[in-house]
Amino acid sequence: MANHPSALKRHKQSEKRQLRNTTIRSRVRTAVKKVRALIDSGDGEAARAEMRVVERELRKAASKGVLHPNNASRRTGRLASQVAALS
Repeated sequence: MANHPSALKRHKQSEKRQLRNTTIRSRVRTAVKKVRALIDSGDGEAARAEMRVVERELRKAASKGVLHPNNASRRTGRLASQVAALS
């Protein structure tokens, strides 16, 4: 365990950040799974509606530093092209 006040503070900050990142990452994964399930079922209208939610979650994760911006963009693009292929 850390001994210096600054190291203790950094440790507390990293724990908070880890909790926040885990929550955000889980939310993103759940949203992506929903869209993939809708794509597999062939429900284009519902997939498009859910795609808006996924895009918002991915951008949030990228802005908070949970995901790299290029990673979020790549995921969004790939899902969007799959949704577009349904129609």
